[in-house]
Amino acid sequence: MRMNFKLTYGPWAIVTGASSGLGEHYTRQLAARGLNVLIVARRLELLETLANELQSKHSVEIECLALDLTATNAIESLLEACHAKDIGLLVNNAGFGIKKSFSENDEAALRDMVRLNCEVPVMLTHALLGKLNNRDSAGIINLASVAGFQPTPYMSVYGATKGFDLLFSESLGSELEGSGINVLAVCPGSTDTEFHAVAGSEATFPKMDDPRLVVLNSLNCLGKRAVYVHGFKHRVLVFLNRLTPRFLVTKVAKSMLKD
Repeated sequence: MRMNFKLTYGPWAIVTGASSGLGEHYTRQLAARGLNVLIVARRLELLETLANELQSKHSVEIECLALDLTATNAIESLLEACHAKDIGLLVNNAGFGIKKSFSENDEAALRDMVRLNCEVPVMLTHALLGKLNNRDSAGIINLASVAGFQPTPYMSVYGATKGFDLLFSESLGSELEGSGINVLAVCPGSTDTEFHAVAGSEATFPKMDDPRLVVLNSLNCLGKRAVYVHGFKHRVLVFLNRLTPRFLVTKVAKSMLKD
């Protein structure tokens, strides 16, 4: 018998980083499944355009919150916005990366990357856990990456943050086993989103996956497994990384990411 997604994870979901890319596609898929969604990102105009389209198409509520999640008191602002809502699903999608040598990175950019990719999902999950625990069922999706399974020279901090997200999700999921809260770490590879334009890695990853398929397949895995790695080639890569000496994995990754 197929799970009723709305009954299990509705009526409200939160999606961070929802103005484009994977966050936009999570919002689209959740609205299509009948969930109301609180969408969070910095670019209000993009959020409102998406909200107007989906509310008309699916007869759901899409509430927009223009917010820089790296700002002081951002978590408090988000919690205030969802205070009266029955939240059944949290999608921690917001994040970014930079492709350059560690010494060339701007200090503020590094700090914001660690905060947005690691601190924000941890603190938001912790703050909402009480709401999720009061339900019979709920879900947490954390966006990790294939990069989280290996060292990533020239994207060293980004890869480390995704490794953090992966291990955090697996550990939290184990702690919450039997509680009714399903936790899923989603690990895409190179995906056709704004990420690579922001990171400066478009030339390194010319062949990119369809973000819609990443989202669709990951939602189908929620409640069935702890980690979803998108794409057969990426699952093979992750498997081979476990069998290969780490110095060699690092050397190969360096040669791929240096150019």
